[in-house]
Amino acid sequence: MNYIDSLCDFINESPCNFMAVGNVADNLREYGFTELKMADVWRIKPGGRHYVRVNGSALFAFIVGDDCRAPFNIIASHSDSPGFRIKPNCTMVNVEGVMKINTEVYGGPILYTWFDRPLGISGRVAMRSDNPLKPEMSVGAVWSPMLIIPHLAIHFNRAVNEGNPLSKQKDMLPVMGLSGDKDFLTILSEVMGIAKDDIVSYELSLFPIEKARIVGVNDEFVCAPRLDDLSMVHASMEAFIDAADTPSKYTRVFAVFDNEETGSGTKQGAASPAFASILRRIMGCDEEAFQRALAESFLISADNAHGYHPNYGEKYDPTNHPVLGGGPCVKINANCKYMTDGDSEAVFRQICAVAGVPCQTFVNHSDVAGGSTLGNILTATLPLRGVDMGAPLWAMHSAVETASTADHIACIKAFRIFYSL
Repeated sequence: MNYIDSLCDFINESPCNFMAVGNVADNLREYGFTELKMADVWRIKPGGRHYVRVNGSALFAFIVGDDCRAPFNIIASHSDSPGFRIKPNCTMVNVEGVMKINTEVYGGPILYTWFDRPLGISGRVAMRSDNPLKPEMSVGAVWSPMLIIPHLAIHFNRAVNEGNPLSKQKDMLPVMGLSGDKDFLTILSEVMGIAKDDIVSYELSLFPIEKARIVGVNDEFVCAPRLDDLSMVHASMEAFIDAADTPSKYTRVFAVFDNEETGSGTKQGAASPAFASILRRIMGCDEEAFQRALAESFLISADNAHGYHPNYGEKYDPTNHPVLGGGPCVKINANCKYMTDGDSEAVFRQICAVAGVPCQTFVNHSDVAGGSTLGNILTATLPLRGVDMGAPLWAMHSAVETASTADHIACIKAFRIFYSL
């Protein structure tokens, strides 16, 4: 299998969190996984292959071990990426007739990378139904280049290359057209084939319509939107499916959370009790047995890392800066921003050794504050051993990021060994 072509296809077909999770579900069904609903009665048996979605933007798949009380081997990633969400009542028409769309920043994107790129719209629309508690949902994308955020010409800001503070409310509003004779809902209903009067609400995002592509003199790099964190979703999905037929004493779990970029504090995020509830329902046993299983379980929190930038070496730790092409890297922080400790680092390094792939280390420069990810959020609710790791990227949170093709394949190999234990 050409994993890099598969990665590019997955990213190109997943312009938002809802579509990414939908595409994961399609892949799992193809390999014999059946969907469970949170509101249904679960009848879990050894060897069963299932998945469950939460809010349409998070997904948790599992292959039950030989015993339903088996401990868990878990890889967690996330479906969301920084960008722009369209606000309600978003139509803005100025006196010259230019139609703009009012947006809100989601997460922490590099704002100026979104200028002058053709943009599409993706997400979900809620429509009227017979039951007010259960609106009908339509997930999709408008792939045509409907919007653009035009930059101001340098002639009006000669100091633009010396630093250009940006207002999220003023500078970053996308233009949709030169005629304001239709409002946004009318246009949305036309392009998505939905009656305007049936639209109750929406969750819609902008996305760059450019495709993922391979670059470099020897095809070393993949450049694409949303590599953080769809590349780790893809790598763990491929490994999970590849290892599905390998017998294991563990219950293997492939977890895709949402809203990591905004702190994970939603019902579909890592801070939610949903994941712990799902693990308990898989086991279907008493709390004592569940806690014993957790004590023997292991979590790989797979979220991309900062690769050493050749133009900004001073930003990185002098001895712990992962390079693109050098393999997956373990992320370590003395103040516990990551869940990695000496025990879990050793586990992941040995997994990489068995897989025959290199393993690097990322530690922040001591004068540069770092972020956190899924691992320490999950361990606040579940007492799991685990490691934070990722493939190194350039330009994380840019509209287009860059990763190493070799690193992506190495991550799949390591994840496959983990899921085969």
